[in-house]
Amino acid sequence: MRWRRIASQIGRSVAVWAVSTVTMLLLAGLLPDFQLQSADGDSTTRIAVTAACGAGAFGVLSAVVWPLLVRLLLLVPALVLGLLVFFLNGSLLLLALRINPSGRGAAAPETAVIVAAVMSAVASATGAALAVRDDEAYRRRLHRLATRGRRAHPPCPTTPGLVCVQLDGVGHDVLTDAVRKGLMPTVARWLATADATRPAGGGVPPAGDGASPMGGGASPAHGGAPPAGDGASPVGGGASPAHGGTSPAHGGTSPVGGGAAPTHRLTPWRTDWSSQTGASQLGILHGSNFDVPAFRWYEKDRGEVMVCNRPTSAVELQRRAVLRTGDGGLLSVDGASRGNLFSGGAGEQALVLSIATRRRSPANRSRAGYFAYFSDPANAVRTALSFVAEVAREIGQSTRARLRGQRPRVGRGGLYPFVRAFATVVERDVVVAAVLGDMLAGRTAVYADLVAYDEVAHHSGPHSRDAEKVLQRLDRSLALLERVAEHAPRPYRIVVLSDHGQSPGETFRARYGLTLGDLVRAGCGLHVPRRAERTRSGAEARAAVRAALRRPVPEREDRHRPGPARRAGRPPAGPASHGEPIVLASGNLGLVSFPDVPHRMTKEEIDARHPALLTTLANHPGIGFLLVRSEEHGGVVLGAYGAEIPLAELDDEPGPLARFGPGAADAVRRTHSFPHTADIMVNSAYDPADGEVLAFEEQIGSHGGLGGAQSRPFLLSPRELSAPAEDGAEPAGAEHVHHVLRRWLGELDGPQVPLVPGVEEERAA
Repeated sequence: MRWRRIASQIGRSVAVWAVSTVTMLLLAGLLPDFQLQSADGDSTTRIAVTAACGAGAFGVLSAVVWPLLVRLLLLVPALVLGLLVFFLNGSLLLLALRINPSGRGAAAPETAVIVAAVMSAVASATGAALAVRDDEAYRRRLHRLATRGRRAHPPCPTTPGLVCVQLDGVGHDVLTDAVRKGLMPTVARWLATADATRPAGGGVPPAGDGASPMGGGASPAHGGAPPAGDGASPVGGGASPAHGGTSPAHGGTSPVGGGAAPTHRLTPWRTDWSSQTGASQLGILHGSNFDVPAFRWYEKDRGEVMVCNRPTSAVELQRRAVLRTGDGGLLSVDGASRGNLFSGGAGEQALVLSIATRRRSPANRSRAGYFAYFSDPANAVRTALSFVAEVAREIGQSTRARLRGQRPRVGRGGLYPFVRAFATVVERDVVVAAVLGDMLAGRTAVYADLVAYDEVAHHSGPHSRDAEKVLQRLDRSLALLERVAEHAPRPYRIVVLSDHGQSPGETFRARYGLTLGDLVRAGCGLHVPRRAERTRSGAEARAAVRAALRRPVPEREDRHRPGPARRAGRPPAGPASHGEPIVLASGNLGLVSFPDVPHRMTKEEIDARHPALLTTLANHPGIGFLLVRSEEHGGVVLGAYGAEIPLAELDDEPGPLARFGPGAADAVRRTHSFPHTADIMVNSAYDPADGEVLAFEEQIGSHGGLGGAQSRPFLLSPRELSAPAEDGAEPAGAEHVHHVLRRWLGELDGPQVPLVPGVEEERAA
């Protein structure tokens, strides 16, 4: 049988070579600046030989020189490297034509870029299609990668490992709707619903459509993708069971149709008041999100604005969590962290924001995952083409929405099309490829974040067609992970979860013509600008782009950093000394702080200083409720028409919190206990009838506060693991989810998170 395998491989290589040769001939006929013959003309046979030699030389250079070339460019920012893909590939083509034995080929530099991109894409698609027709070839490919990884690493345990995939921003209701519509057939099959049989593009997509992050697997050595000439992604046929973790044979909830038993259970859980990635992921990975009141907040004792997606803030938040819990995190033993804000204590890290500010060294590269992935020219070209296509798709969709007068709508110009393409194509492809490498290397615990849906839903809406397309692609990524798990050196249980949902609704500024900052200034008797200023959006994908470019996250609030007078204990000079507030927005949650007062102000102090402020805010129709400290009651919730409910009485008299549902009172009381809670915490209005909130940022799908689907993410877990909570209760808070995941690691006989602060040295994969 071995000779048949060798013959099959040779046949596929020859076929790819032949198709590349034909492609080169066609391009030579179409492009005037690309020639395969001398000026005097050559015979057809001579031209064909020139094309064959050129295609062969280009293929060999791509397979051999490209990985070395990428390694020489490690100091180039990752996103810049992605944009250089076309030019580097064009240079290889020019070199191939120069060393062509016939000496006939020639091309202009700009034409060489086009020819190289087309040839790489065609060769990749051809190789993928040929390998897909032979499913055993694909299986052998993964088995060979896994075997190679076992030789390079110590033997891994035979107990099951845990892979956690975070679908950023996908709420419980959005997931169930997507399953019902047939948009996520992999998830539907895991839940054994009737929708699992709908033809909605299930399985793994063909290479080149932008949904598959690799050309046939990922190298277990570095979490990247394999060389281009020898891989293909599987298409159709469904996904294989992940070593018992996702096999339809396992028991579970009663199937809705088809007779197949479910392999997973779907459980909603409640976020804290701060329903955003920074608070949720810190709690999930490190077991504590104490003193994270919002996405961004002002700390009076440090005179600094903390922003969850700023690398320096992420480092500090992780340090505080480790200090509070006494252990390194969920992934401290044989773990891998991919695409997250925080490391979780993992020894293997790639694209982790909390290590992005460290000095680069061979032992610490937060962007190493990009280079591992782009070292394969087929991956690089496929992702680059998909990136360009996604930019064009976003421009077309936003233009169509503007021409139709779609409401609500926010601006989607400037750099946003590139940010969206980065989140939906580059980040997804690189992170999924890294997780594949972790599985083939047999790591015990893996946690990865895919931010694609969250980024698109912010600007297009959580229930928009644009967001639904992203869900389809994410489902294909889950199918790919499930299939590759079959070839891993140990069984895997695949857990899918989200950190928060998103609530729809127009912006506060669009409805009322002013920002929250304007309203606060009016209540303080300060000048209000005639034209409302846009509020910066804090979508997570922007932080990933800036980290890839090695650029700091600029925040205008940095002007509030303390000067020498403040650090010496003297009152600061300037606007702050006259009572100008700092107003920050985190979705539909607003924070008002007075920087010249060193402590958290009480209601009585605020009323004495600005008698109209709290009344102005509480009675505004766009405001749901306020939280302020009280000298008499400790803390009070304020609402319209003079409502004032002490925190201790919220269970009996929820007042304005009643419409925000169960758990709202507990979430508010917990936030009140934080040392850095703002002087005034402002939650926007919420309409339970349509689930809409009013974002204080420029987002029509928002999260960060209370109200609607944003506070109800999901946990999709294999039924081999125990239920997340007893008696069907919903887990409450990200810290609860952390304890659930730790319990599951124990059930799988995995490592127990150490209770000592000594964490193994972090090493970025």
